[in-house]
Amino acid sequence: MILNNNIIIRKYSKKDRKKVRQISYDTAFLGLRKGDIFDNEEIISDFLTNYFINYEPGSCFVAESAGEVIGYVVGALDTEKMKKILGGRIIPLLIAKILRKKLFVNRTNLNFFLRVFRSFAKGEFFTPEFSKYYPATLHINIDENFRGRKIGTKLLEHYIEFLNSRGCVGVHFGTMSEAAKDFFISRGFSILHEGVKTYLKPYTGRNYPYYILGKKIKNGGDHQS
Repeated sequence: MILNNNIIIRKYSKKDRKKVRQISYDTAFLGLRKGDIFDNEEIISDFLTNYFINYEPGSCFVAESAGEVIGYVVGALDTEKMKKILGGRIIPLLIAKILRKKLFVNRTNLNFFLRVFRSFAKGEFFTPEFSKYYPATLHINIDENFRGRKIGTKLLEHYIEFLNSRGCVGVHFGTMSEAAKDFFISRGFSILHEGVKTYLKPYTGRNYPYYILGKKIKNGGDHQS
């Protein structure tokens, strides 16, 4: 797919790995200063991208300008399968890497782990299950220097077309970003669940809403969640 200004959307390939990971890191934690929250770029990028680009690269697409990746949409056709791989393979390897690198020794990292644990203990990470009617998921990000050019819209449209071609009945994902919530609602997504996350409050002085949004794909028929 060719957009204006010679921007193209194409399938992800292995040569895109470094740039996709970099964009994922730059946009993590709502764009807040990462060094003040968790001081290790590799772990953050691993957590955000490893399943998608290692286990399901066929469900990943990038936006490219002048030979450079400037945005991406990565996804999974089956979130249940994704969760099993995350819990059985990816998370254990990340924990092992964290221990091997002794990242707990870093006070910034230790405080982050403790805050996430408290948030988890409060039940903030427990949400209703939507995979029956919205089995797919997605994660989309644009390099901050290329925002405002409708690249995110085109990436999303391309991904929805891909899901439709694969017979997927629906897609859902979670976000703490009000801007992302509004963007996806304007493109036909609905709020399926609302919650709150507290682990970023020490860094910003406020809690953040957490939304799960979903969209039925044409092949989804008239099923209701």
